[in-house]
Amino acid sequence: MKVSSIEFEDLPRSVIAVPPLAQTAELEPDRAANRALIDHLAAGGIRTLMYGGNANFYNIPVSAYARTLELLIDLAPADAWIIPAVGPDFGRMRDQVGVVRALGFPTAMALPHAPEGGSSAGMMTALRRLHDQLGRPLMVYVKHLRGLGADEVVRLVEDGVAGWVKYALVLPDPAEDPYLARLVERLDPRRVISGIGERPVLAHFDRFGLSSFTSGSVSIAPALSTAILAALTAGDLAGAARLRELFLPFEDCRDGLGPARVVHDGVTLAGIADMGPIAPLQCNLDAGEQTRVAPVARELLAQEIAWREGRA
Repeated sequence: MKVSSIEFEDLPRSVIAVPPLAQTAELEPDRAANRALIDHLAAGGIRTLMYGGNANFYNIPVSAYARTLELLIDLAPADAWIIPAVGPDFGRMRDQVGVVRALGFPTAMALPHAPEGGSSAGMMTALRRLHDQLGRPLMVYVKHLRGLGADEVVRLVEDGVAGWVKYALVLPDPAEDPYLARLVERLDPRRVISGIGERPVLAHFDRFGLSSFTSGSVSIAPALSTAILAALTAGDLAGAARLRELFLPFEDCRDGLGPARVVHDGVTLAGIADMGPIAPLQCNLDAGEQTRVAPVARELLAQEIAWREGRA
């Protein structure tokens, strides 16, 4: 794992994978399955791994946090970044960010707190305290309009508390987004990461000038997702759009059945690695849901293999 500071040119070099975490029946990290998935991602060109919502870091016991991160460090390629999530509540953040610092991670992503349980002023204070504890800029995760406002996020970046913004507001038309427009008006767009997968990424790059994006579906098709990034970087919107079409059936499943659940079980159903049970409070797909997701996941993997073999 790389431990040096993340610079502007680093993140756009790879799609930022947001993979699930494989677990045993005892809800311990499964070393072999996690290695198989990380190797699959690396073979498709992925060099940045973010462990957050798809890995169900919301529900990892604090007592298991350090050994989970130590395992991921051991499994990751030497030239790969790992960005672990902390939170979402302040108590967990304080305990977890100490582990992040001790293990030498270059940053941590603060998971969004449930808006009913906090205020924007309280969130600002929490993030400032966490930055002081970590000693490095954080990644702020914007997921809903009831959390931090755009100007508050800008202030955190300007003050050096946040280095990057994972932007994940879901809107009917991603090209019509006042919040994102406000961010890129006041911030270098390279600090803002398109954080909702392949579906909105064309608008985010073309309309708002973003240069990096996260993906959960990349866990199935990393080379294809990498090709989308390459096309966008080259300004080939038509080529990126054609490749994106391959992801939309799987993304439709994620939208309908739950993003984290579908990507977790999708990796298993595609035959990449057995990801095992999802830690409660979430749950694995039921039999009917698996029947819907399995052929879609397998078709996406088939397209991935064809692309790698030059048959697509």
